[in-house]
Amino acid sequence: MMTANRVLLASHGTRGALAAERVALGLCGQGGVLYHLLVVPKALWQGMTGDDWLNNGSTRDTFRRYLESELGREVAEYRHRVEASARERGLDYYAEVMLGEPERCLIDYSRQMAADLVVMGSPRPKGKAGLRSRMKPETLVRALAVPLLIVPYPVDE
Repeated sequence: MMTANRVLLASHGTRGALAAERVALGLCGQGGVLYHLLVVPKALWQGMTGDDWLNNGSTRDTFRRYLESELGREVAEYRHRVEASARERGLDYYAEVMLGEPERCLIDYSRQMAADLVVMGSPRPKGKAGLRSRMKPETLVRALAVPLLIVPYPVDE
C-alpha cells in the first residue's frame, strides 16, 4: 500500500468524511504527520446566525454565542478522537478549523502545510440525509499542487 509522510485530511465528521479519515490514517506512514482541516462554510454559518426571528442585536448575540459554544464542543470532541487515532499509529497530529469557502480554505491550507497528499470524502449521494459541504472537487483538481484522493462514500450494508 502507498504511504505519504504529510497527509492533509479534509474532514468534518460526516459519514463520508469518516471514510476519508480511515483511509488518511492508513496512508500516513509511520512517523508521518496528519494535518486535519475542518471548515465551517461561511454561507452555512451566516445562514444559521442571520434568521429573521433573531430580530434584535441582543437575541442574535446570545444565539451566536450558543452556536459557537456548541460548534466548538463538537469540533473539540471530533478533533480529540482523530488525534487519539493518529497518536496510536505513531503520527504527529495538527488540526485547523477555518471559517470560509471550503475549496479556498483547503487550497490555502494545503500550501501552508506542504502536504504530500490531500484526502477527502466524496460528495454525499442524493437522497442521503445530512448537510452538504458544497465542496467542488473540480476546483480542487485544478488548483491543488499535490495529489487529491477522494474516498468513495460508504456503501450501505
